[in-house]
Amino acid sequence: MGKCSLCHISHPTISSFLSICLNCIRKRPEEALEIAQKRRASARLKFGLPPSPLRNPNGIKCNGCANSCSIGIGEIGFCGLVKNIEGRLIRLGGSPDRGILEWYYDPLPTNCVASWFCPGCTGRGYPKYSYSQGPEIFHENLAVFYGSCSYDCLYCQNWHFRKLTVGLKSFISAKDLAAKAEKKSVSCICYFGGDPSTQMPHCLETSKIALEKAKESNRILRLCWETNGNISEDFIPMMGEYALESGGNIKFDIKSWDENLNIILCGTSNRSSLNNLKLLGKFYEKRLEVPLISVSTLLVPGYIDVEEVRNIAEFISSINRSIPYTLLGFYGCFLMEDLPRTSRSLALKCKEVALKYLDNVSIGNIWLLS
Repeated sequence: MGKCSLCHISHPTISSFLSICLNCIRKRPEEALEIAQKRRASARLKFGLPPSPLRNPNGIKCNGCANSCSIGIGEIGFCGLVKNIEGRLIRLGGSPDRGILEWYYDPLPTNCVASWFCPGCTGRGYPKYSYSQGPEIFHENLAVFYGSCSYDCLYCQNWHFRKLTVGLKSFISAKDLAAKAEKKSVSCICYFGGDPSTQMPHCLETSKIALEKAKESNRILRLCWETNGNISEDFIPMMGEYALESGGNIKFDIKSWDENLNIILCGTSNRSSLNNLKLLGKFYEKRLEVPLISVSTLLVPGYIDVEEVRNIAEFISSINRSIPYTLLGFYGCFLMEDLPRTSRSLALKCKEVALKYLDNVSIGNIWLLS
């Protein structure tokens, strides 16, 4: 049971590591942020990573992701992949010739967040985007797990990606990774992690090569992303075009609506993520038979409540109310492992509220609900 260091209330849904309740985050934002930043700094230090995106007035601006770090000589960016060496920004990973990642083949249908409308899991879009009218049971997904991230979520369920970041290992070129998709049973590539937002040059080059090869052999090859959306705006158009052409889906995991809450839970602002979702919305109407974009939100007990979901759903509806929205069940992990699982009642209330704004809302990870 955690205790809030500001109002001194104790409750099972207050993280012991964070020691701040949601009410104080909303009512006393500056004090809450100061406490959170100190706690985050100690956790990031263990991995040798800066506690927040760098803002060195004498540094060089990095446009690798939407954090836009200004990196001074000898400093390393928030993602851990860009370093200022003698006045030049050097990309240690994420370039087309050096992606820091792990990959594997995942048999279809998968437990993807988009599985309830994905062509590979449902046959939706057959025969243009799917090999069968139902699940592609004889096909596979090339799963690409990037070992870096533009966020730093305290409850990260794939937190071990940081070991790849720090070790700068398990690297592969875009050309060699694209070759893995030439296997005849592969009908889609999914970029996740960590997050692809910090290695977009690599995944876009991989996509280009893989899609060209698929066209030559008249094969279906969907290109999909699972991301926090904190991507450099320059990459959004190409990302949207690849997903649109291939029948893929771009899933944005919107962590929260309140910007201060996002900074406290995830280490940086969510404004770029929301703006990028809006930019991608311009592609949505071009392919309605298979949703081009979708959104998910992890229902973190004590921190992501009905108010957060309402605001997110209303924002999504301002783009297009038919965009699929998935509410995900939570289990304690990483630095917030003491939190309970999402309650069934919270999930149902959030779904009810979201349906006031959106036509397609689903609860995922229902087996985790308490």
